[in-house]
Amino acid sequence: MEKPSLPKGTRDFGPAVMAKRQYILGIIRSVFQNFGFQPLETPAMENLSTLTGKYGDEGDQLLFKILNSGDFLKDIPESKLTARNSKLLTADISQKGLRYDLTVPFARYVVMNRNDITFPFKRYQIQPVWRGDNPQKGRYREFYQCDADVVGTNSLICEAEIILMIKEVFKGLGINDYTIKINHRGVLSGIAESIGAKENETALFVAIDKLDKIGEEKVKEELRAKNFVETSLTMLFELLNTKGSTSQKLAALSSKFENTANGKKGLQDLQQVLELLSDYNSNDNQVEFDIALARGLSYYTGCIFEVKINNVAIGSVSGGGRYDNLTQAFGDKENLSGVGFSFGVDRLYDAMEELKIFPKDAQVSSKVLICHFDEPSMRYGLGILTKLRANGIASEIYPDGSKLKKQLDFANKKDIPFTIVIGSEEIKSGLLPCKDMAKGEQEKLTIEQIIAKLK
Repeated sequence: MEKPSLPKGTRDFGPAVMAKRQYILGIIRSVFQNFGFQPLETPAMENLSTLTGKYGDEGDQLLFKILNSGDFLKDIPESKLTARNSKLLTADISQKGLRYDLTVPFARYVVMNRNDITFPFKRYQIQPVWRGDNPQKGRYREFYQCDADVVGTNSLICEAEIILMIKEVFKGLGINDYTIKINHRGVLSGIAESIGAKENETALFVAIDKLDKIGEEKVKEELRAKNFVETSLTMLFELLNTKGSTSQKLAALSSKFENTANGKKGLQDLQQVLELLSDYNSNDNQVEFDIALARGLSYYTGCIFEVKINNVAIGSVSGGGRYDNLTQAFGDKENLSGVGFSFGVDRLYDAMEELKIFPKDAQVSSKVLICHFDEPSMRYGLGILTKLRANGIASEIYPDGSKLKKQLDFANKKDIPFTIVIGSEEIKSGLLPCKDMAKGEQEKLTIEQIIAKLK
């Protein structure tokens, strides 16, 4: 019989891994809620008409499409079948696809439910997404995103609070060495205008987005193939390689953006976000103005973010930006501006494993294991178990009549920090030996004293 296997780019998560993932998600969720965001879920699959055209050509190629139910080839003309061209068939055999991100489904939700929504609308969403990427370390075909978005306001307070939330999450996770890169699509448009490439912005942004992955020469090659001339490329990299602090870079570009309204607006927005952070009494030590930051998704129109943990072999763990036209893509007459960002929990997990910073108690499932010598002590233990659980102490009882050593080994293997061993003497006295498995220390206490100690 053939051994079972998983689709490429997907993974199982055992209990030990899930405990750590839940630890990450718990901190992210609490920060989102602390900043006033409400939970939302959308279906795993959306209509392809909802998804296509929102992520650029490269994104559309990575969409997972779902075959129609039933005999989906029954009514396909012979000419399409013999042409052996999948693009000709797609519209006839597939009307649905797995969601690529959480932002487009969110925009679709807003348009469908706008009469019931109070704006500005702040929502968070923690669900898996699917992309037909080439799997590699830190990049999977199925992965979780943790999104927070605000829609229905142009206020740059939202951008400032995104930076604050990123900082708060990293503080909770114990990650101290990281960089929040920030840029603005207006700055990129200003660069495009300055080098005479206003009509070819999309190709320029897509190429710039690959700069840290493929390097300057490869980006130049890609742009030459898109008919960019050498003088434009020289000017481009003079601008992208502007050195100095964030304030110095802003000042340097300001002098070069005198004839571009988009460029000026981008610099003004970035300056205001930094000033707002100062008003929040938040330092901007970890915030870096990265002129080459482009982010590949084509729906961004304002500030864009990307976050990297320093000194780990993993790409960005968070990113996002402002989008002004997304709801219009669904026929929305009133243009609703939105801004949001996402944490990639899979990459956060990998980074924290590499840094070895998961706390020990992140893996604990039960706090107490009740062990027993015989049938009567096991039955007595069930009442003790009920009292522990009623007081919010995660507990379990060893279900079989095994030797005590086997029961204690079970507690060690599961990292259960405390055990209570019950025999006939304990039933008579009501004093239960509560053992700290890590320290090896044990004391006899009543169940009320044990509850008080463990709570």
